[in-house]
Amino acid sequence: MRFGYHRGMAVEVPAAEHDLWLTIDDYPYAQDDLLIWSAIEQWVVDYVGHYYPLPADVAADSELQSWWTEVRTKGHTDKQHELWWPTLNMLADLVRILTTIIWVASSHHAAVNFGQYHFGGYFLNRPSNTRANMLVEDAKEDDLATFRAKSEAALLRSFSSKLQATQVMVILDVLSAHSSDEEYLGKDAEAAWMKNSVVYAAFKRFNGQLREIEGIIDVRNTDPSLMNRCGAGIVPYQLLKPFSDPGVTRMGVPNSISI
Repeated sequence: MRFGYHRGMAVEVPAAEHDLWLTIDDYPYAQDDLLIWSAIEQWVVDYVGHYYPLPADVAADSELQSWWTEVRTKGHTDKQHELWWPTLNMLADLVRILTTIIWVASSHHAAVNFGQYHFGGYFLNRPSNTRANMLVEDAKEDDLATFRAKSEAALLRSFSSKLQATQVMVILDVLSAHSSDEEYLGKDAEAAWMKNSVVYAAFKRFNGQLREIEGIIDVRNTDPSLMNRCGAGIVPYQLLKPFSDPGVTRMGVPNSISI
């Protein structure tokens, strides 16, 4: 489930931190998101453990079982018969399923979404389209001669127009911006949680873990040994700092995906 270990980017090692050994050690996204995954997982363990205290409670909950059946058979009709679907028989199964769903909709989405303007707003980094093919070896001799004479002109002809580039910048700006009423992961407790002392205590621990993660990320971004996030010309990796102000800040992990 986590961070593509099926693609060889990580190896499950129970003795390692977070039970994973990363193939690339200086990998900002994986290193920061492992912290958030672990915090989410602990919050889910505390929350569902409160409501399902006995081992048989999960399997005996007919509404919960119906929900999981609907997720597989209605939400993913084309994949409902795949063998990789986890079963939902024990508390550990429920924790794994809920942690994955929360993580995908929160920190994973934040990592791939809220940096779009900073990294792709400059259209040379992410051109929206190419208006002309670049020359290849078997091109016409006249075209090759023109390219040799002024290669920059050939390159410019392939770029997006000013209007196209501006449109892409506007779209990326909108996609990368947090609204003024954004709800961030673990920042504010639901009213029902505050009425339950056990659940509220678990939430406060979750909130504290996320604030601690913010500090860890700040320290990592000033560590000169981490050359993928610190140094001359390197943009600090802040996409997984949990909280953010409104606007395009390149940080902040909302509760879920919203457009």
